[in-house]
Amino acid sequence: MFIDPTQIIDSLDIEPGMKIADFGSGAGFYAIALAKKAGEGGKVYAVDIQKNMLEMVRSKSRLNHLLNIETVWADLEKANSTRLKEDSIDFILISSVLFQIENKKNLLDEARRILKPNGKVAVAEWEKNAPKIGPPAEHRLSSEETRNLFLENGFKLDKEVYAGEYHYGLVFRK
Repeated sequence: MFIDPTQIIDSLDIEPGMKIADFGSGAGFYAIALAKKAGEGGKVYAVDIQKNMLEMVRSKSRLNHLLNIETVWADLEKANSTRLKEDSIDFILISSVLFQIENKKNLLDEARRILKPNGKVAVAEWEKNAPKIGPPAEHRLSSEETRNLFLENGFKLDKEVYAGEYHYGLVFRK
């Protein structure tokens, strides 16, 4: 793995009791670390389109005795796909997802819809010019392209975070 979920999460302002959505949770590397950080009073929604990945998250959460993870099957390219309540989420994590999404605007609309006022969204994506590992360079967004995408869709840049040698990290506020 080229990215350390715990290191990135430690650089974010995750507090106990937060409600968090992990968009494109995959096998749950972030969801598990986020659930530990959010604690028993918090909640993590692991959101993915692949049902087998959500089953992996459920298995890992049971193994780690984490009762604060809920899996959500959703196509983030479709409006209201998470079915989460409007203004209900404190924090959203989107890691290595944007390069896979064609309809990025719908994903951002869903993020904005479910985020509480002043809620945050962190993005960790492959550097456009990273060596020949990861997804094809033509599918990746540069840090500047991602920044512009979020700014054009009503978010404000909060800060940049270190996301590893081959990734960049940006945090936006609703």
